[in-house]
Amino acid sequence: MKIAGAPITWGVCEVPGWGYQMTPERVLTEMKEIGLTATEFGPQGWLPEAPQARAEAVAGYALKPVGSFFLAVMHDPEHDPIPAVRRELEAFAVAGGEYLILAADSGRDGYDDRPVLDEKGWQTLFTNLTRISEVCAEAGVTACIHPHWGTMVQNVDEVRRVLDHSAVGLCLDTGHLAAGGADVAALAREYADRVAIVHAKDVHKELTDKLLPGELSWSDGVKGGMFAPIGQGDIDFAGIVKTLDEAGFDGYYVLEQDIMLDGEPPVDGGPVVSARASLEALQALA
Repeated sequence: MKIAGAPITWGVCEVPGWGYQMTPERVLTEMKEIGLTATEFGPQGWLPEAPQARAEAVAGYALKPVGSFFLAVMHDPEHDPIPAVRRELEAFAVAGGEYLILAADSGRDGYDDRPVLDEKGWQTLFTNLTRISEVCAEAGVTACIHPHWGTMVQNVDEVRRVLDHSAVGLCLDTGHLAAGGADVAALAREYADRVAIVHAKDVHKELTDKLLPGELSWSDGVKGGMFAPIGQGDIDFAGIVKTLDEAGFDGYYVLEQDIMLDGEPPVDGGPVVSARASLEALQALA
């Protein structure tokens, strides 16, 4: 089992005002200390965007770059996402990275609100997914769609629509899929051959179940402890791992536990405690 870290587990997020942002030096150091050997790059701008500078930023931590979570507006006919994708792939060419993990950006700040797509918007989204996948393939990178709360691909029916109308791979984000109403283990069985990478989040369903009815916002859910270390929530990770093993999955499980921080954690505590617990739980399943 290949396991990587994601900076969001340490509270590092692209959303403006999303709590205290820990430095790359501390986050990458703690990833290495708990035994991780790979990492995603984190939100745009957290690590240097210039390719060589980004490569140098991770080189000293013996962590293999997995790729990046990448927000792209793909539903707007007036917006072309390809130039930004090409810039990111230039960084991949120098710094490393196998996966461009695409979230269908709503064009609005944060994840608590989004527009509704019409048919033209959906067709534009499908077309751009194909274009981005082709550009990535030319660079030896795998593009995959990341279902994500507050983006244009959020609810389970939207996830199915994208997978059924495109050839793009799937980032099986267990937490966001649960938030969007999916039975994650069942969806993994149905689309096992499309899974390119796993974002491994555990959740407390009594909180995620309040998202679709509008009883809870995404940010309030995160603040309220909606996410748990793997094995301490309600996601059937044993079933998911078994399903993907049987399907021949050989991609990464990326540790993700969305949190917000009020300030710099103590040296011997903070997010690293939960990250270590999640890592040990996944390793036990392997």
